[in-house]
Amino acid sequence: MQQNQINLQGRKAVVTGGASGLGYAIAKRLLQSGANVALWDLRADALDHAALELVPEGPVRTLVVNVADHAGVHAAATRSIELLGAVDILVNSAGIAGPAVPAIEYTPADWQSVLDVNLTGVFNCCQALLPHMTMRDYGRVISIASVAGKDGNPNACAYSASKAGVIALTKSLAKEVAKTGIRINCITPAAVRTPIFDQISQAHIDFMLSKIPMGRLGLPEEIAAMVAWLASEECSFSTGAAFDLSGGRSTY
Repeated sequence: MQQNQINLQGRKAVVTGGASGLGYAIAKRLLQSGANVALWDLRADALDHAALELVPEGPVRTLVVNVADHAGVHAAATRSIELLGAVDILVNSAGIAGPAVPAIEYTPADWQSVLDVNLTGVFNCCQALLPHMTMRDYGRVISIASVAGKDGNPNACAYSASKAGVIALTKSLAKEVAKTGIRINCITPAAVRTPIFDQISQAHIDFMLSKIPMGRLGLPEEIAAMVAWLASEECSFSTGAAFDLSGGRSTY
């Protein structure tokens, strides 16, 4: 796939869930576009491996962060600003799938865990970094939602609900800062083969694939390309939007 150049020279980015999957692909594309990047992830060993793999693209900072931990996120935001000098871009990519079972079988603990990471985690990160962006009158926030948040997937009630929440949170926050230099958007990918697939059944993967008119899964690089543009200064009149990357599944 041919890659167009997007200019992020000198920009400073935080990517949550950056040690693997979409977060890793996004971090790589931001680095290739000239940004300085801090990876946040829950797993120290995965962060070390990702940083080593990304050496050809440029050095990265790594912080062990649980996005569901409000105090921990605020501490990581302060540290990232110290390490990078500023934060211009926040990519909320950390997420978990949760059990692939009917809603009546979902445990309260599993429900809460998915909401804590996928939705409250986005809130925590935005709340921690938006004041800094507001002070500088510039920022780009991109959150990874899902087509499941638009259509709803069966046997994925918490995941679907959490991603619908991310879409609504994006719209709400974007309106709050619309008259500043901050733009807040989200993307709604269909199924993309990443390590999160290890958390779900093949039957559920087959169901998601059957809904995609293109008949294939998305590529992490395709998601990263959209995020890179949304992270750029050229994304100047789009805010509060949910950008579809679903191979034709959702066309509204």
